[in-house]
Amino acid sequence: MSHPLMVSLLGGLAVALLLISAWGLYTTLGRADTTYRDKPPPGFRVLWPLINILGHSAAMLLSPDRRQALLARLRRAGQEYALTPEQFIGGKLLSALLAGLLATGLIDGRALAALLGGGLLGWYYPDLWLKDHTQRRQLAVLKAMPYFLDIVTLAIEAGLNLTGALQKAVDRSKPGPLMTEINRVLRDIRAGKPRVDALRDLAERMDFAPISSLVSALVQGELMGSSLGPVLRAQSDQRRTERFQRAEKLAMEAPVKMLGPLILFIFPCTFIVLGFPIVMKFLNAGL
Repeated sequence: MSHPLMVSLLGGLAVALLLISAWGLYTTLGRADTTYRDKPPPGFRVLWPLINILGHSAAMLLSPDRRQALLARLRRAGQEYALTPEQFIGGKLLSALLAGLLATGLIDGRALAALLGGGLLGWYYPDLWLKDHTQRRQLAVLKAMPYFLDIVTLAIEAGLNLTGALQKAVDRSKPGPLMTEINRVLRDIRAGKPRVDALRDLAERMDFAPISSLVSALVQGELMGSSLGPVLRAQSDQRRTERFQRAEKLAMEAPVKMLGPLILFIFPCTFIVLGFPIVMKFLNAGL
C-alpha cells in the first residue's frame, strides 16, 4: 500500500471517529429534558445543544454559593424553569467565544485585543440581558398590581376567602408575570402547602419591594385574623400612587435625556440652516 493512500485512509478514519464522538457528545449532553420545563429564551434556543454541552463542562466551576445566587437571579427574572445555572453559564461562555471571534474578524491588526475585548463583552452580555428582563418583568408586575388588588378586595368583601379571591382575580385579569406567580401560589396551596408559607415563598421568589410589602400585610392579617379588605385597599392605593410617581419621575427626566440629542443633532442642523444664507452672501460679496 502506498504512503499517500495510507495517509488518506488514516485521515478519513480520524474524521469519522471525530464525527462519531461529536454525535455521541451531542446525544448525551446536547439534549436537555424539557418535559417539565419552560422553553428557553430565543437567544439560548438557537444554540441550545452547544449551550448544554458547555453548561455540563462548566458545572464544576460553580460553587454552591455561586449557584444559589445565580438561581435567585433566574428566579427573579422568571427563568427558573427555563434555564439552570449551569446552562446560563454555558450561554455566557458561548457568547464570549462568539463575540471574541466576531471582533477578531472585524478588527485587523490587533487580534489579541479584539479577542479579549469581544470575549469580555460577550461574557457580560447575558448578565445585562437578565437584568433588563428582570426590570421589564417587575415593571409589568407593578402595572398589573392595582387592578389585581381591586378585584381581590371586591371578592373578599363579597364573602370569598383569600384563596378564592386570588383565584377569581386571576380568572378576571390579563395573563402576565403577576398572574403566573399567583397561579404558582394557588398550585402550592392546592398541593397542601400552608397559605402563609406559599405567600412567603412568593415574596422570596420575586424579591420585589411591592410584592414583599403586599405579602407582609397579607401574612400579618392572616395570622392576626383581621379583615383583609382595608389592607388590600390600602395596598392598591399605594401601588397606584407609586405608578403615578414613577410616571412623574420619567416625565421630569425626559428634558434631561433630550438635551444630548438636542445638542448633538438638532442645534448643528439649525445653525447650518441659519448660517448658510449668511455665508453665501459673504462669498458673493467677495469677503
